[in-house]
Amino acid sequence: MQEDRVAHRHAYGRSRAQYAVLELPPGEGPFAVVVLLHGGFWRLGFNRTLMNPLAHDLLGRGFAVWNVEYRRLGIGWGGGGGWPQTFEDVAAAIDLLADVEAPLDLRRVIAVGHSAGGQLALWAAARAKLPPGAPGAQPRVALAAAVGQAAICDLRAAHAARLGAGVVRRLLGGSPARVPERYDLASPAALLPLGVPLLLVCGERDSVVAPSQSLDYAQRARAQGDEVSVVVRAGEGHFEHLEAAGGAWGDVVRWLEPLR
Repeated sequence: MQEDRVAHRHAYGRSRAQYAVLELPPGEGPFAVVVLLHGGFWRLGFNRTLMNPLAHDLLGRGFAVWNVEYRRLGIGWGGGGGWPQTFEDVAAAIDLLADVEAPLDLRRVIAVGHSAGGQLALWAAARAKLPPGAPGAQPRVALAAAVGQAAICDLRAAHAARLGAGVVRRLLGGSPARVPERYDLASPAALLPLGVPLLLVCGERDSVVAPSQSLDYAQRARAQGDEVSVVVRAGEGHFEHLEAAGGAWGDVVRWLEPLR
């Protein structure tokens, strides 16, 4: 770790997977905060370290970084996720920023998520719309913007396409026909309009999460009044988004710069 970087681990629950790592750039602040949410189809096997290269790049650009871990589907360390645990974790992690003793500007908190993390980022931006009692409702920290990198934006469409070998059914504990209320509360497409600026970046050749997830969502979001920017990366797929030196990430940081 570079000497001018400061990192602290903060727990927001009792599980070993319920924590986030805060890193601060040089300077006195207050700093805009980027909340990073990793992907991996909400399952064990991937963790927050996927986002480390992006975190390091953001620090060099003057952003504070809140790299979130959360409970995922599966048994073992980091398991116990699904509905509603994964959603409660993301909400609790973001709200914990209100209690962290650091020079953070809570008016400029932006979520950036890749793949399944993109779904969580967009969902987190819509938390103020959730009814009382719903997982994640009544946020203490509201997001100023959100970015979806190859994001899963529509959980009903993802279920119909059997994305991730049918993982959406596992995430929410049933099909849209069986638990429609969970899809209404969890799917970003069901929570439109979000009411904050959005950026969606996807790869033209993404075979993991189809570009239609971003394109169809953007069309519906704009029709309901949301401010949405979309970038389709020609010739690129799913994992280029995690390369800090790549063009897809360049699109993200250019969009984030005015928020810094």
